[in-house]
Amino acid sequence: MATTRKTITLSKQQDAWVKSRIESGDYTNDSEYFRDLIRKDQEQKLNALKQAIQEGLDSGISDRTMRDAWNEAERRHRARNG
Repeated sequence: MATTRKTITLSKQQDAWVKSRIESGDYTNDSEYFRDLIRKDQEQKLNALKQAIQEGLDSGISDRTMRDAWNEAERRHRARNG
């Protein structure tokens, strides 16, 4: 697997937290800790997508037209994003 080197800036409190996780034996170094956080975030997003797909499947067949569904999606988008 190819890797990319990144530089990040942490507050003293954040750095202390990462160091405490390493000292506790949960991780062997900073990189391992951050990669685990990224994997967990990716998994959470994937699970949310799977749940949304399942909810759609479970909701059954709609009697709305494609235009009705599209208008509803646009309305929700505007309500969330101003």
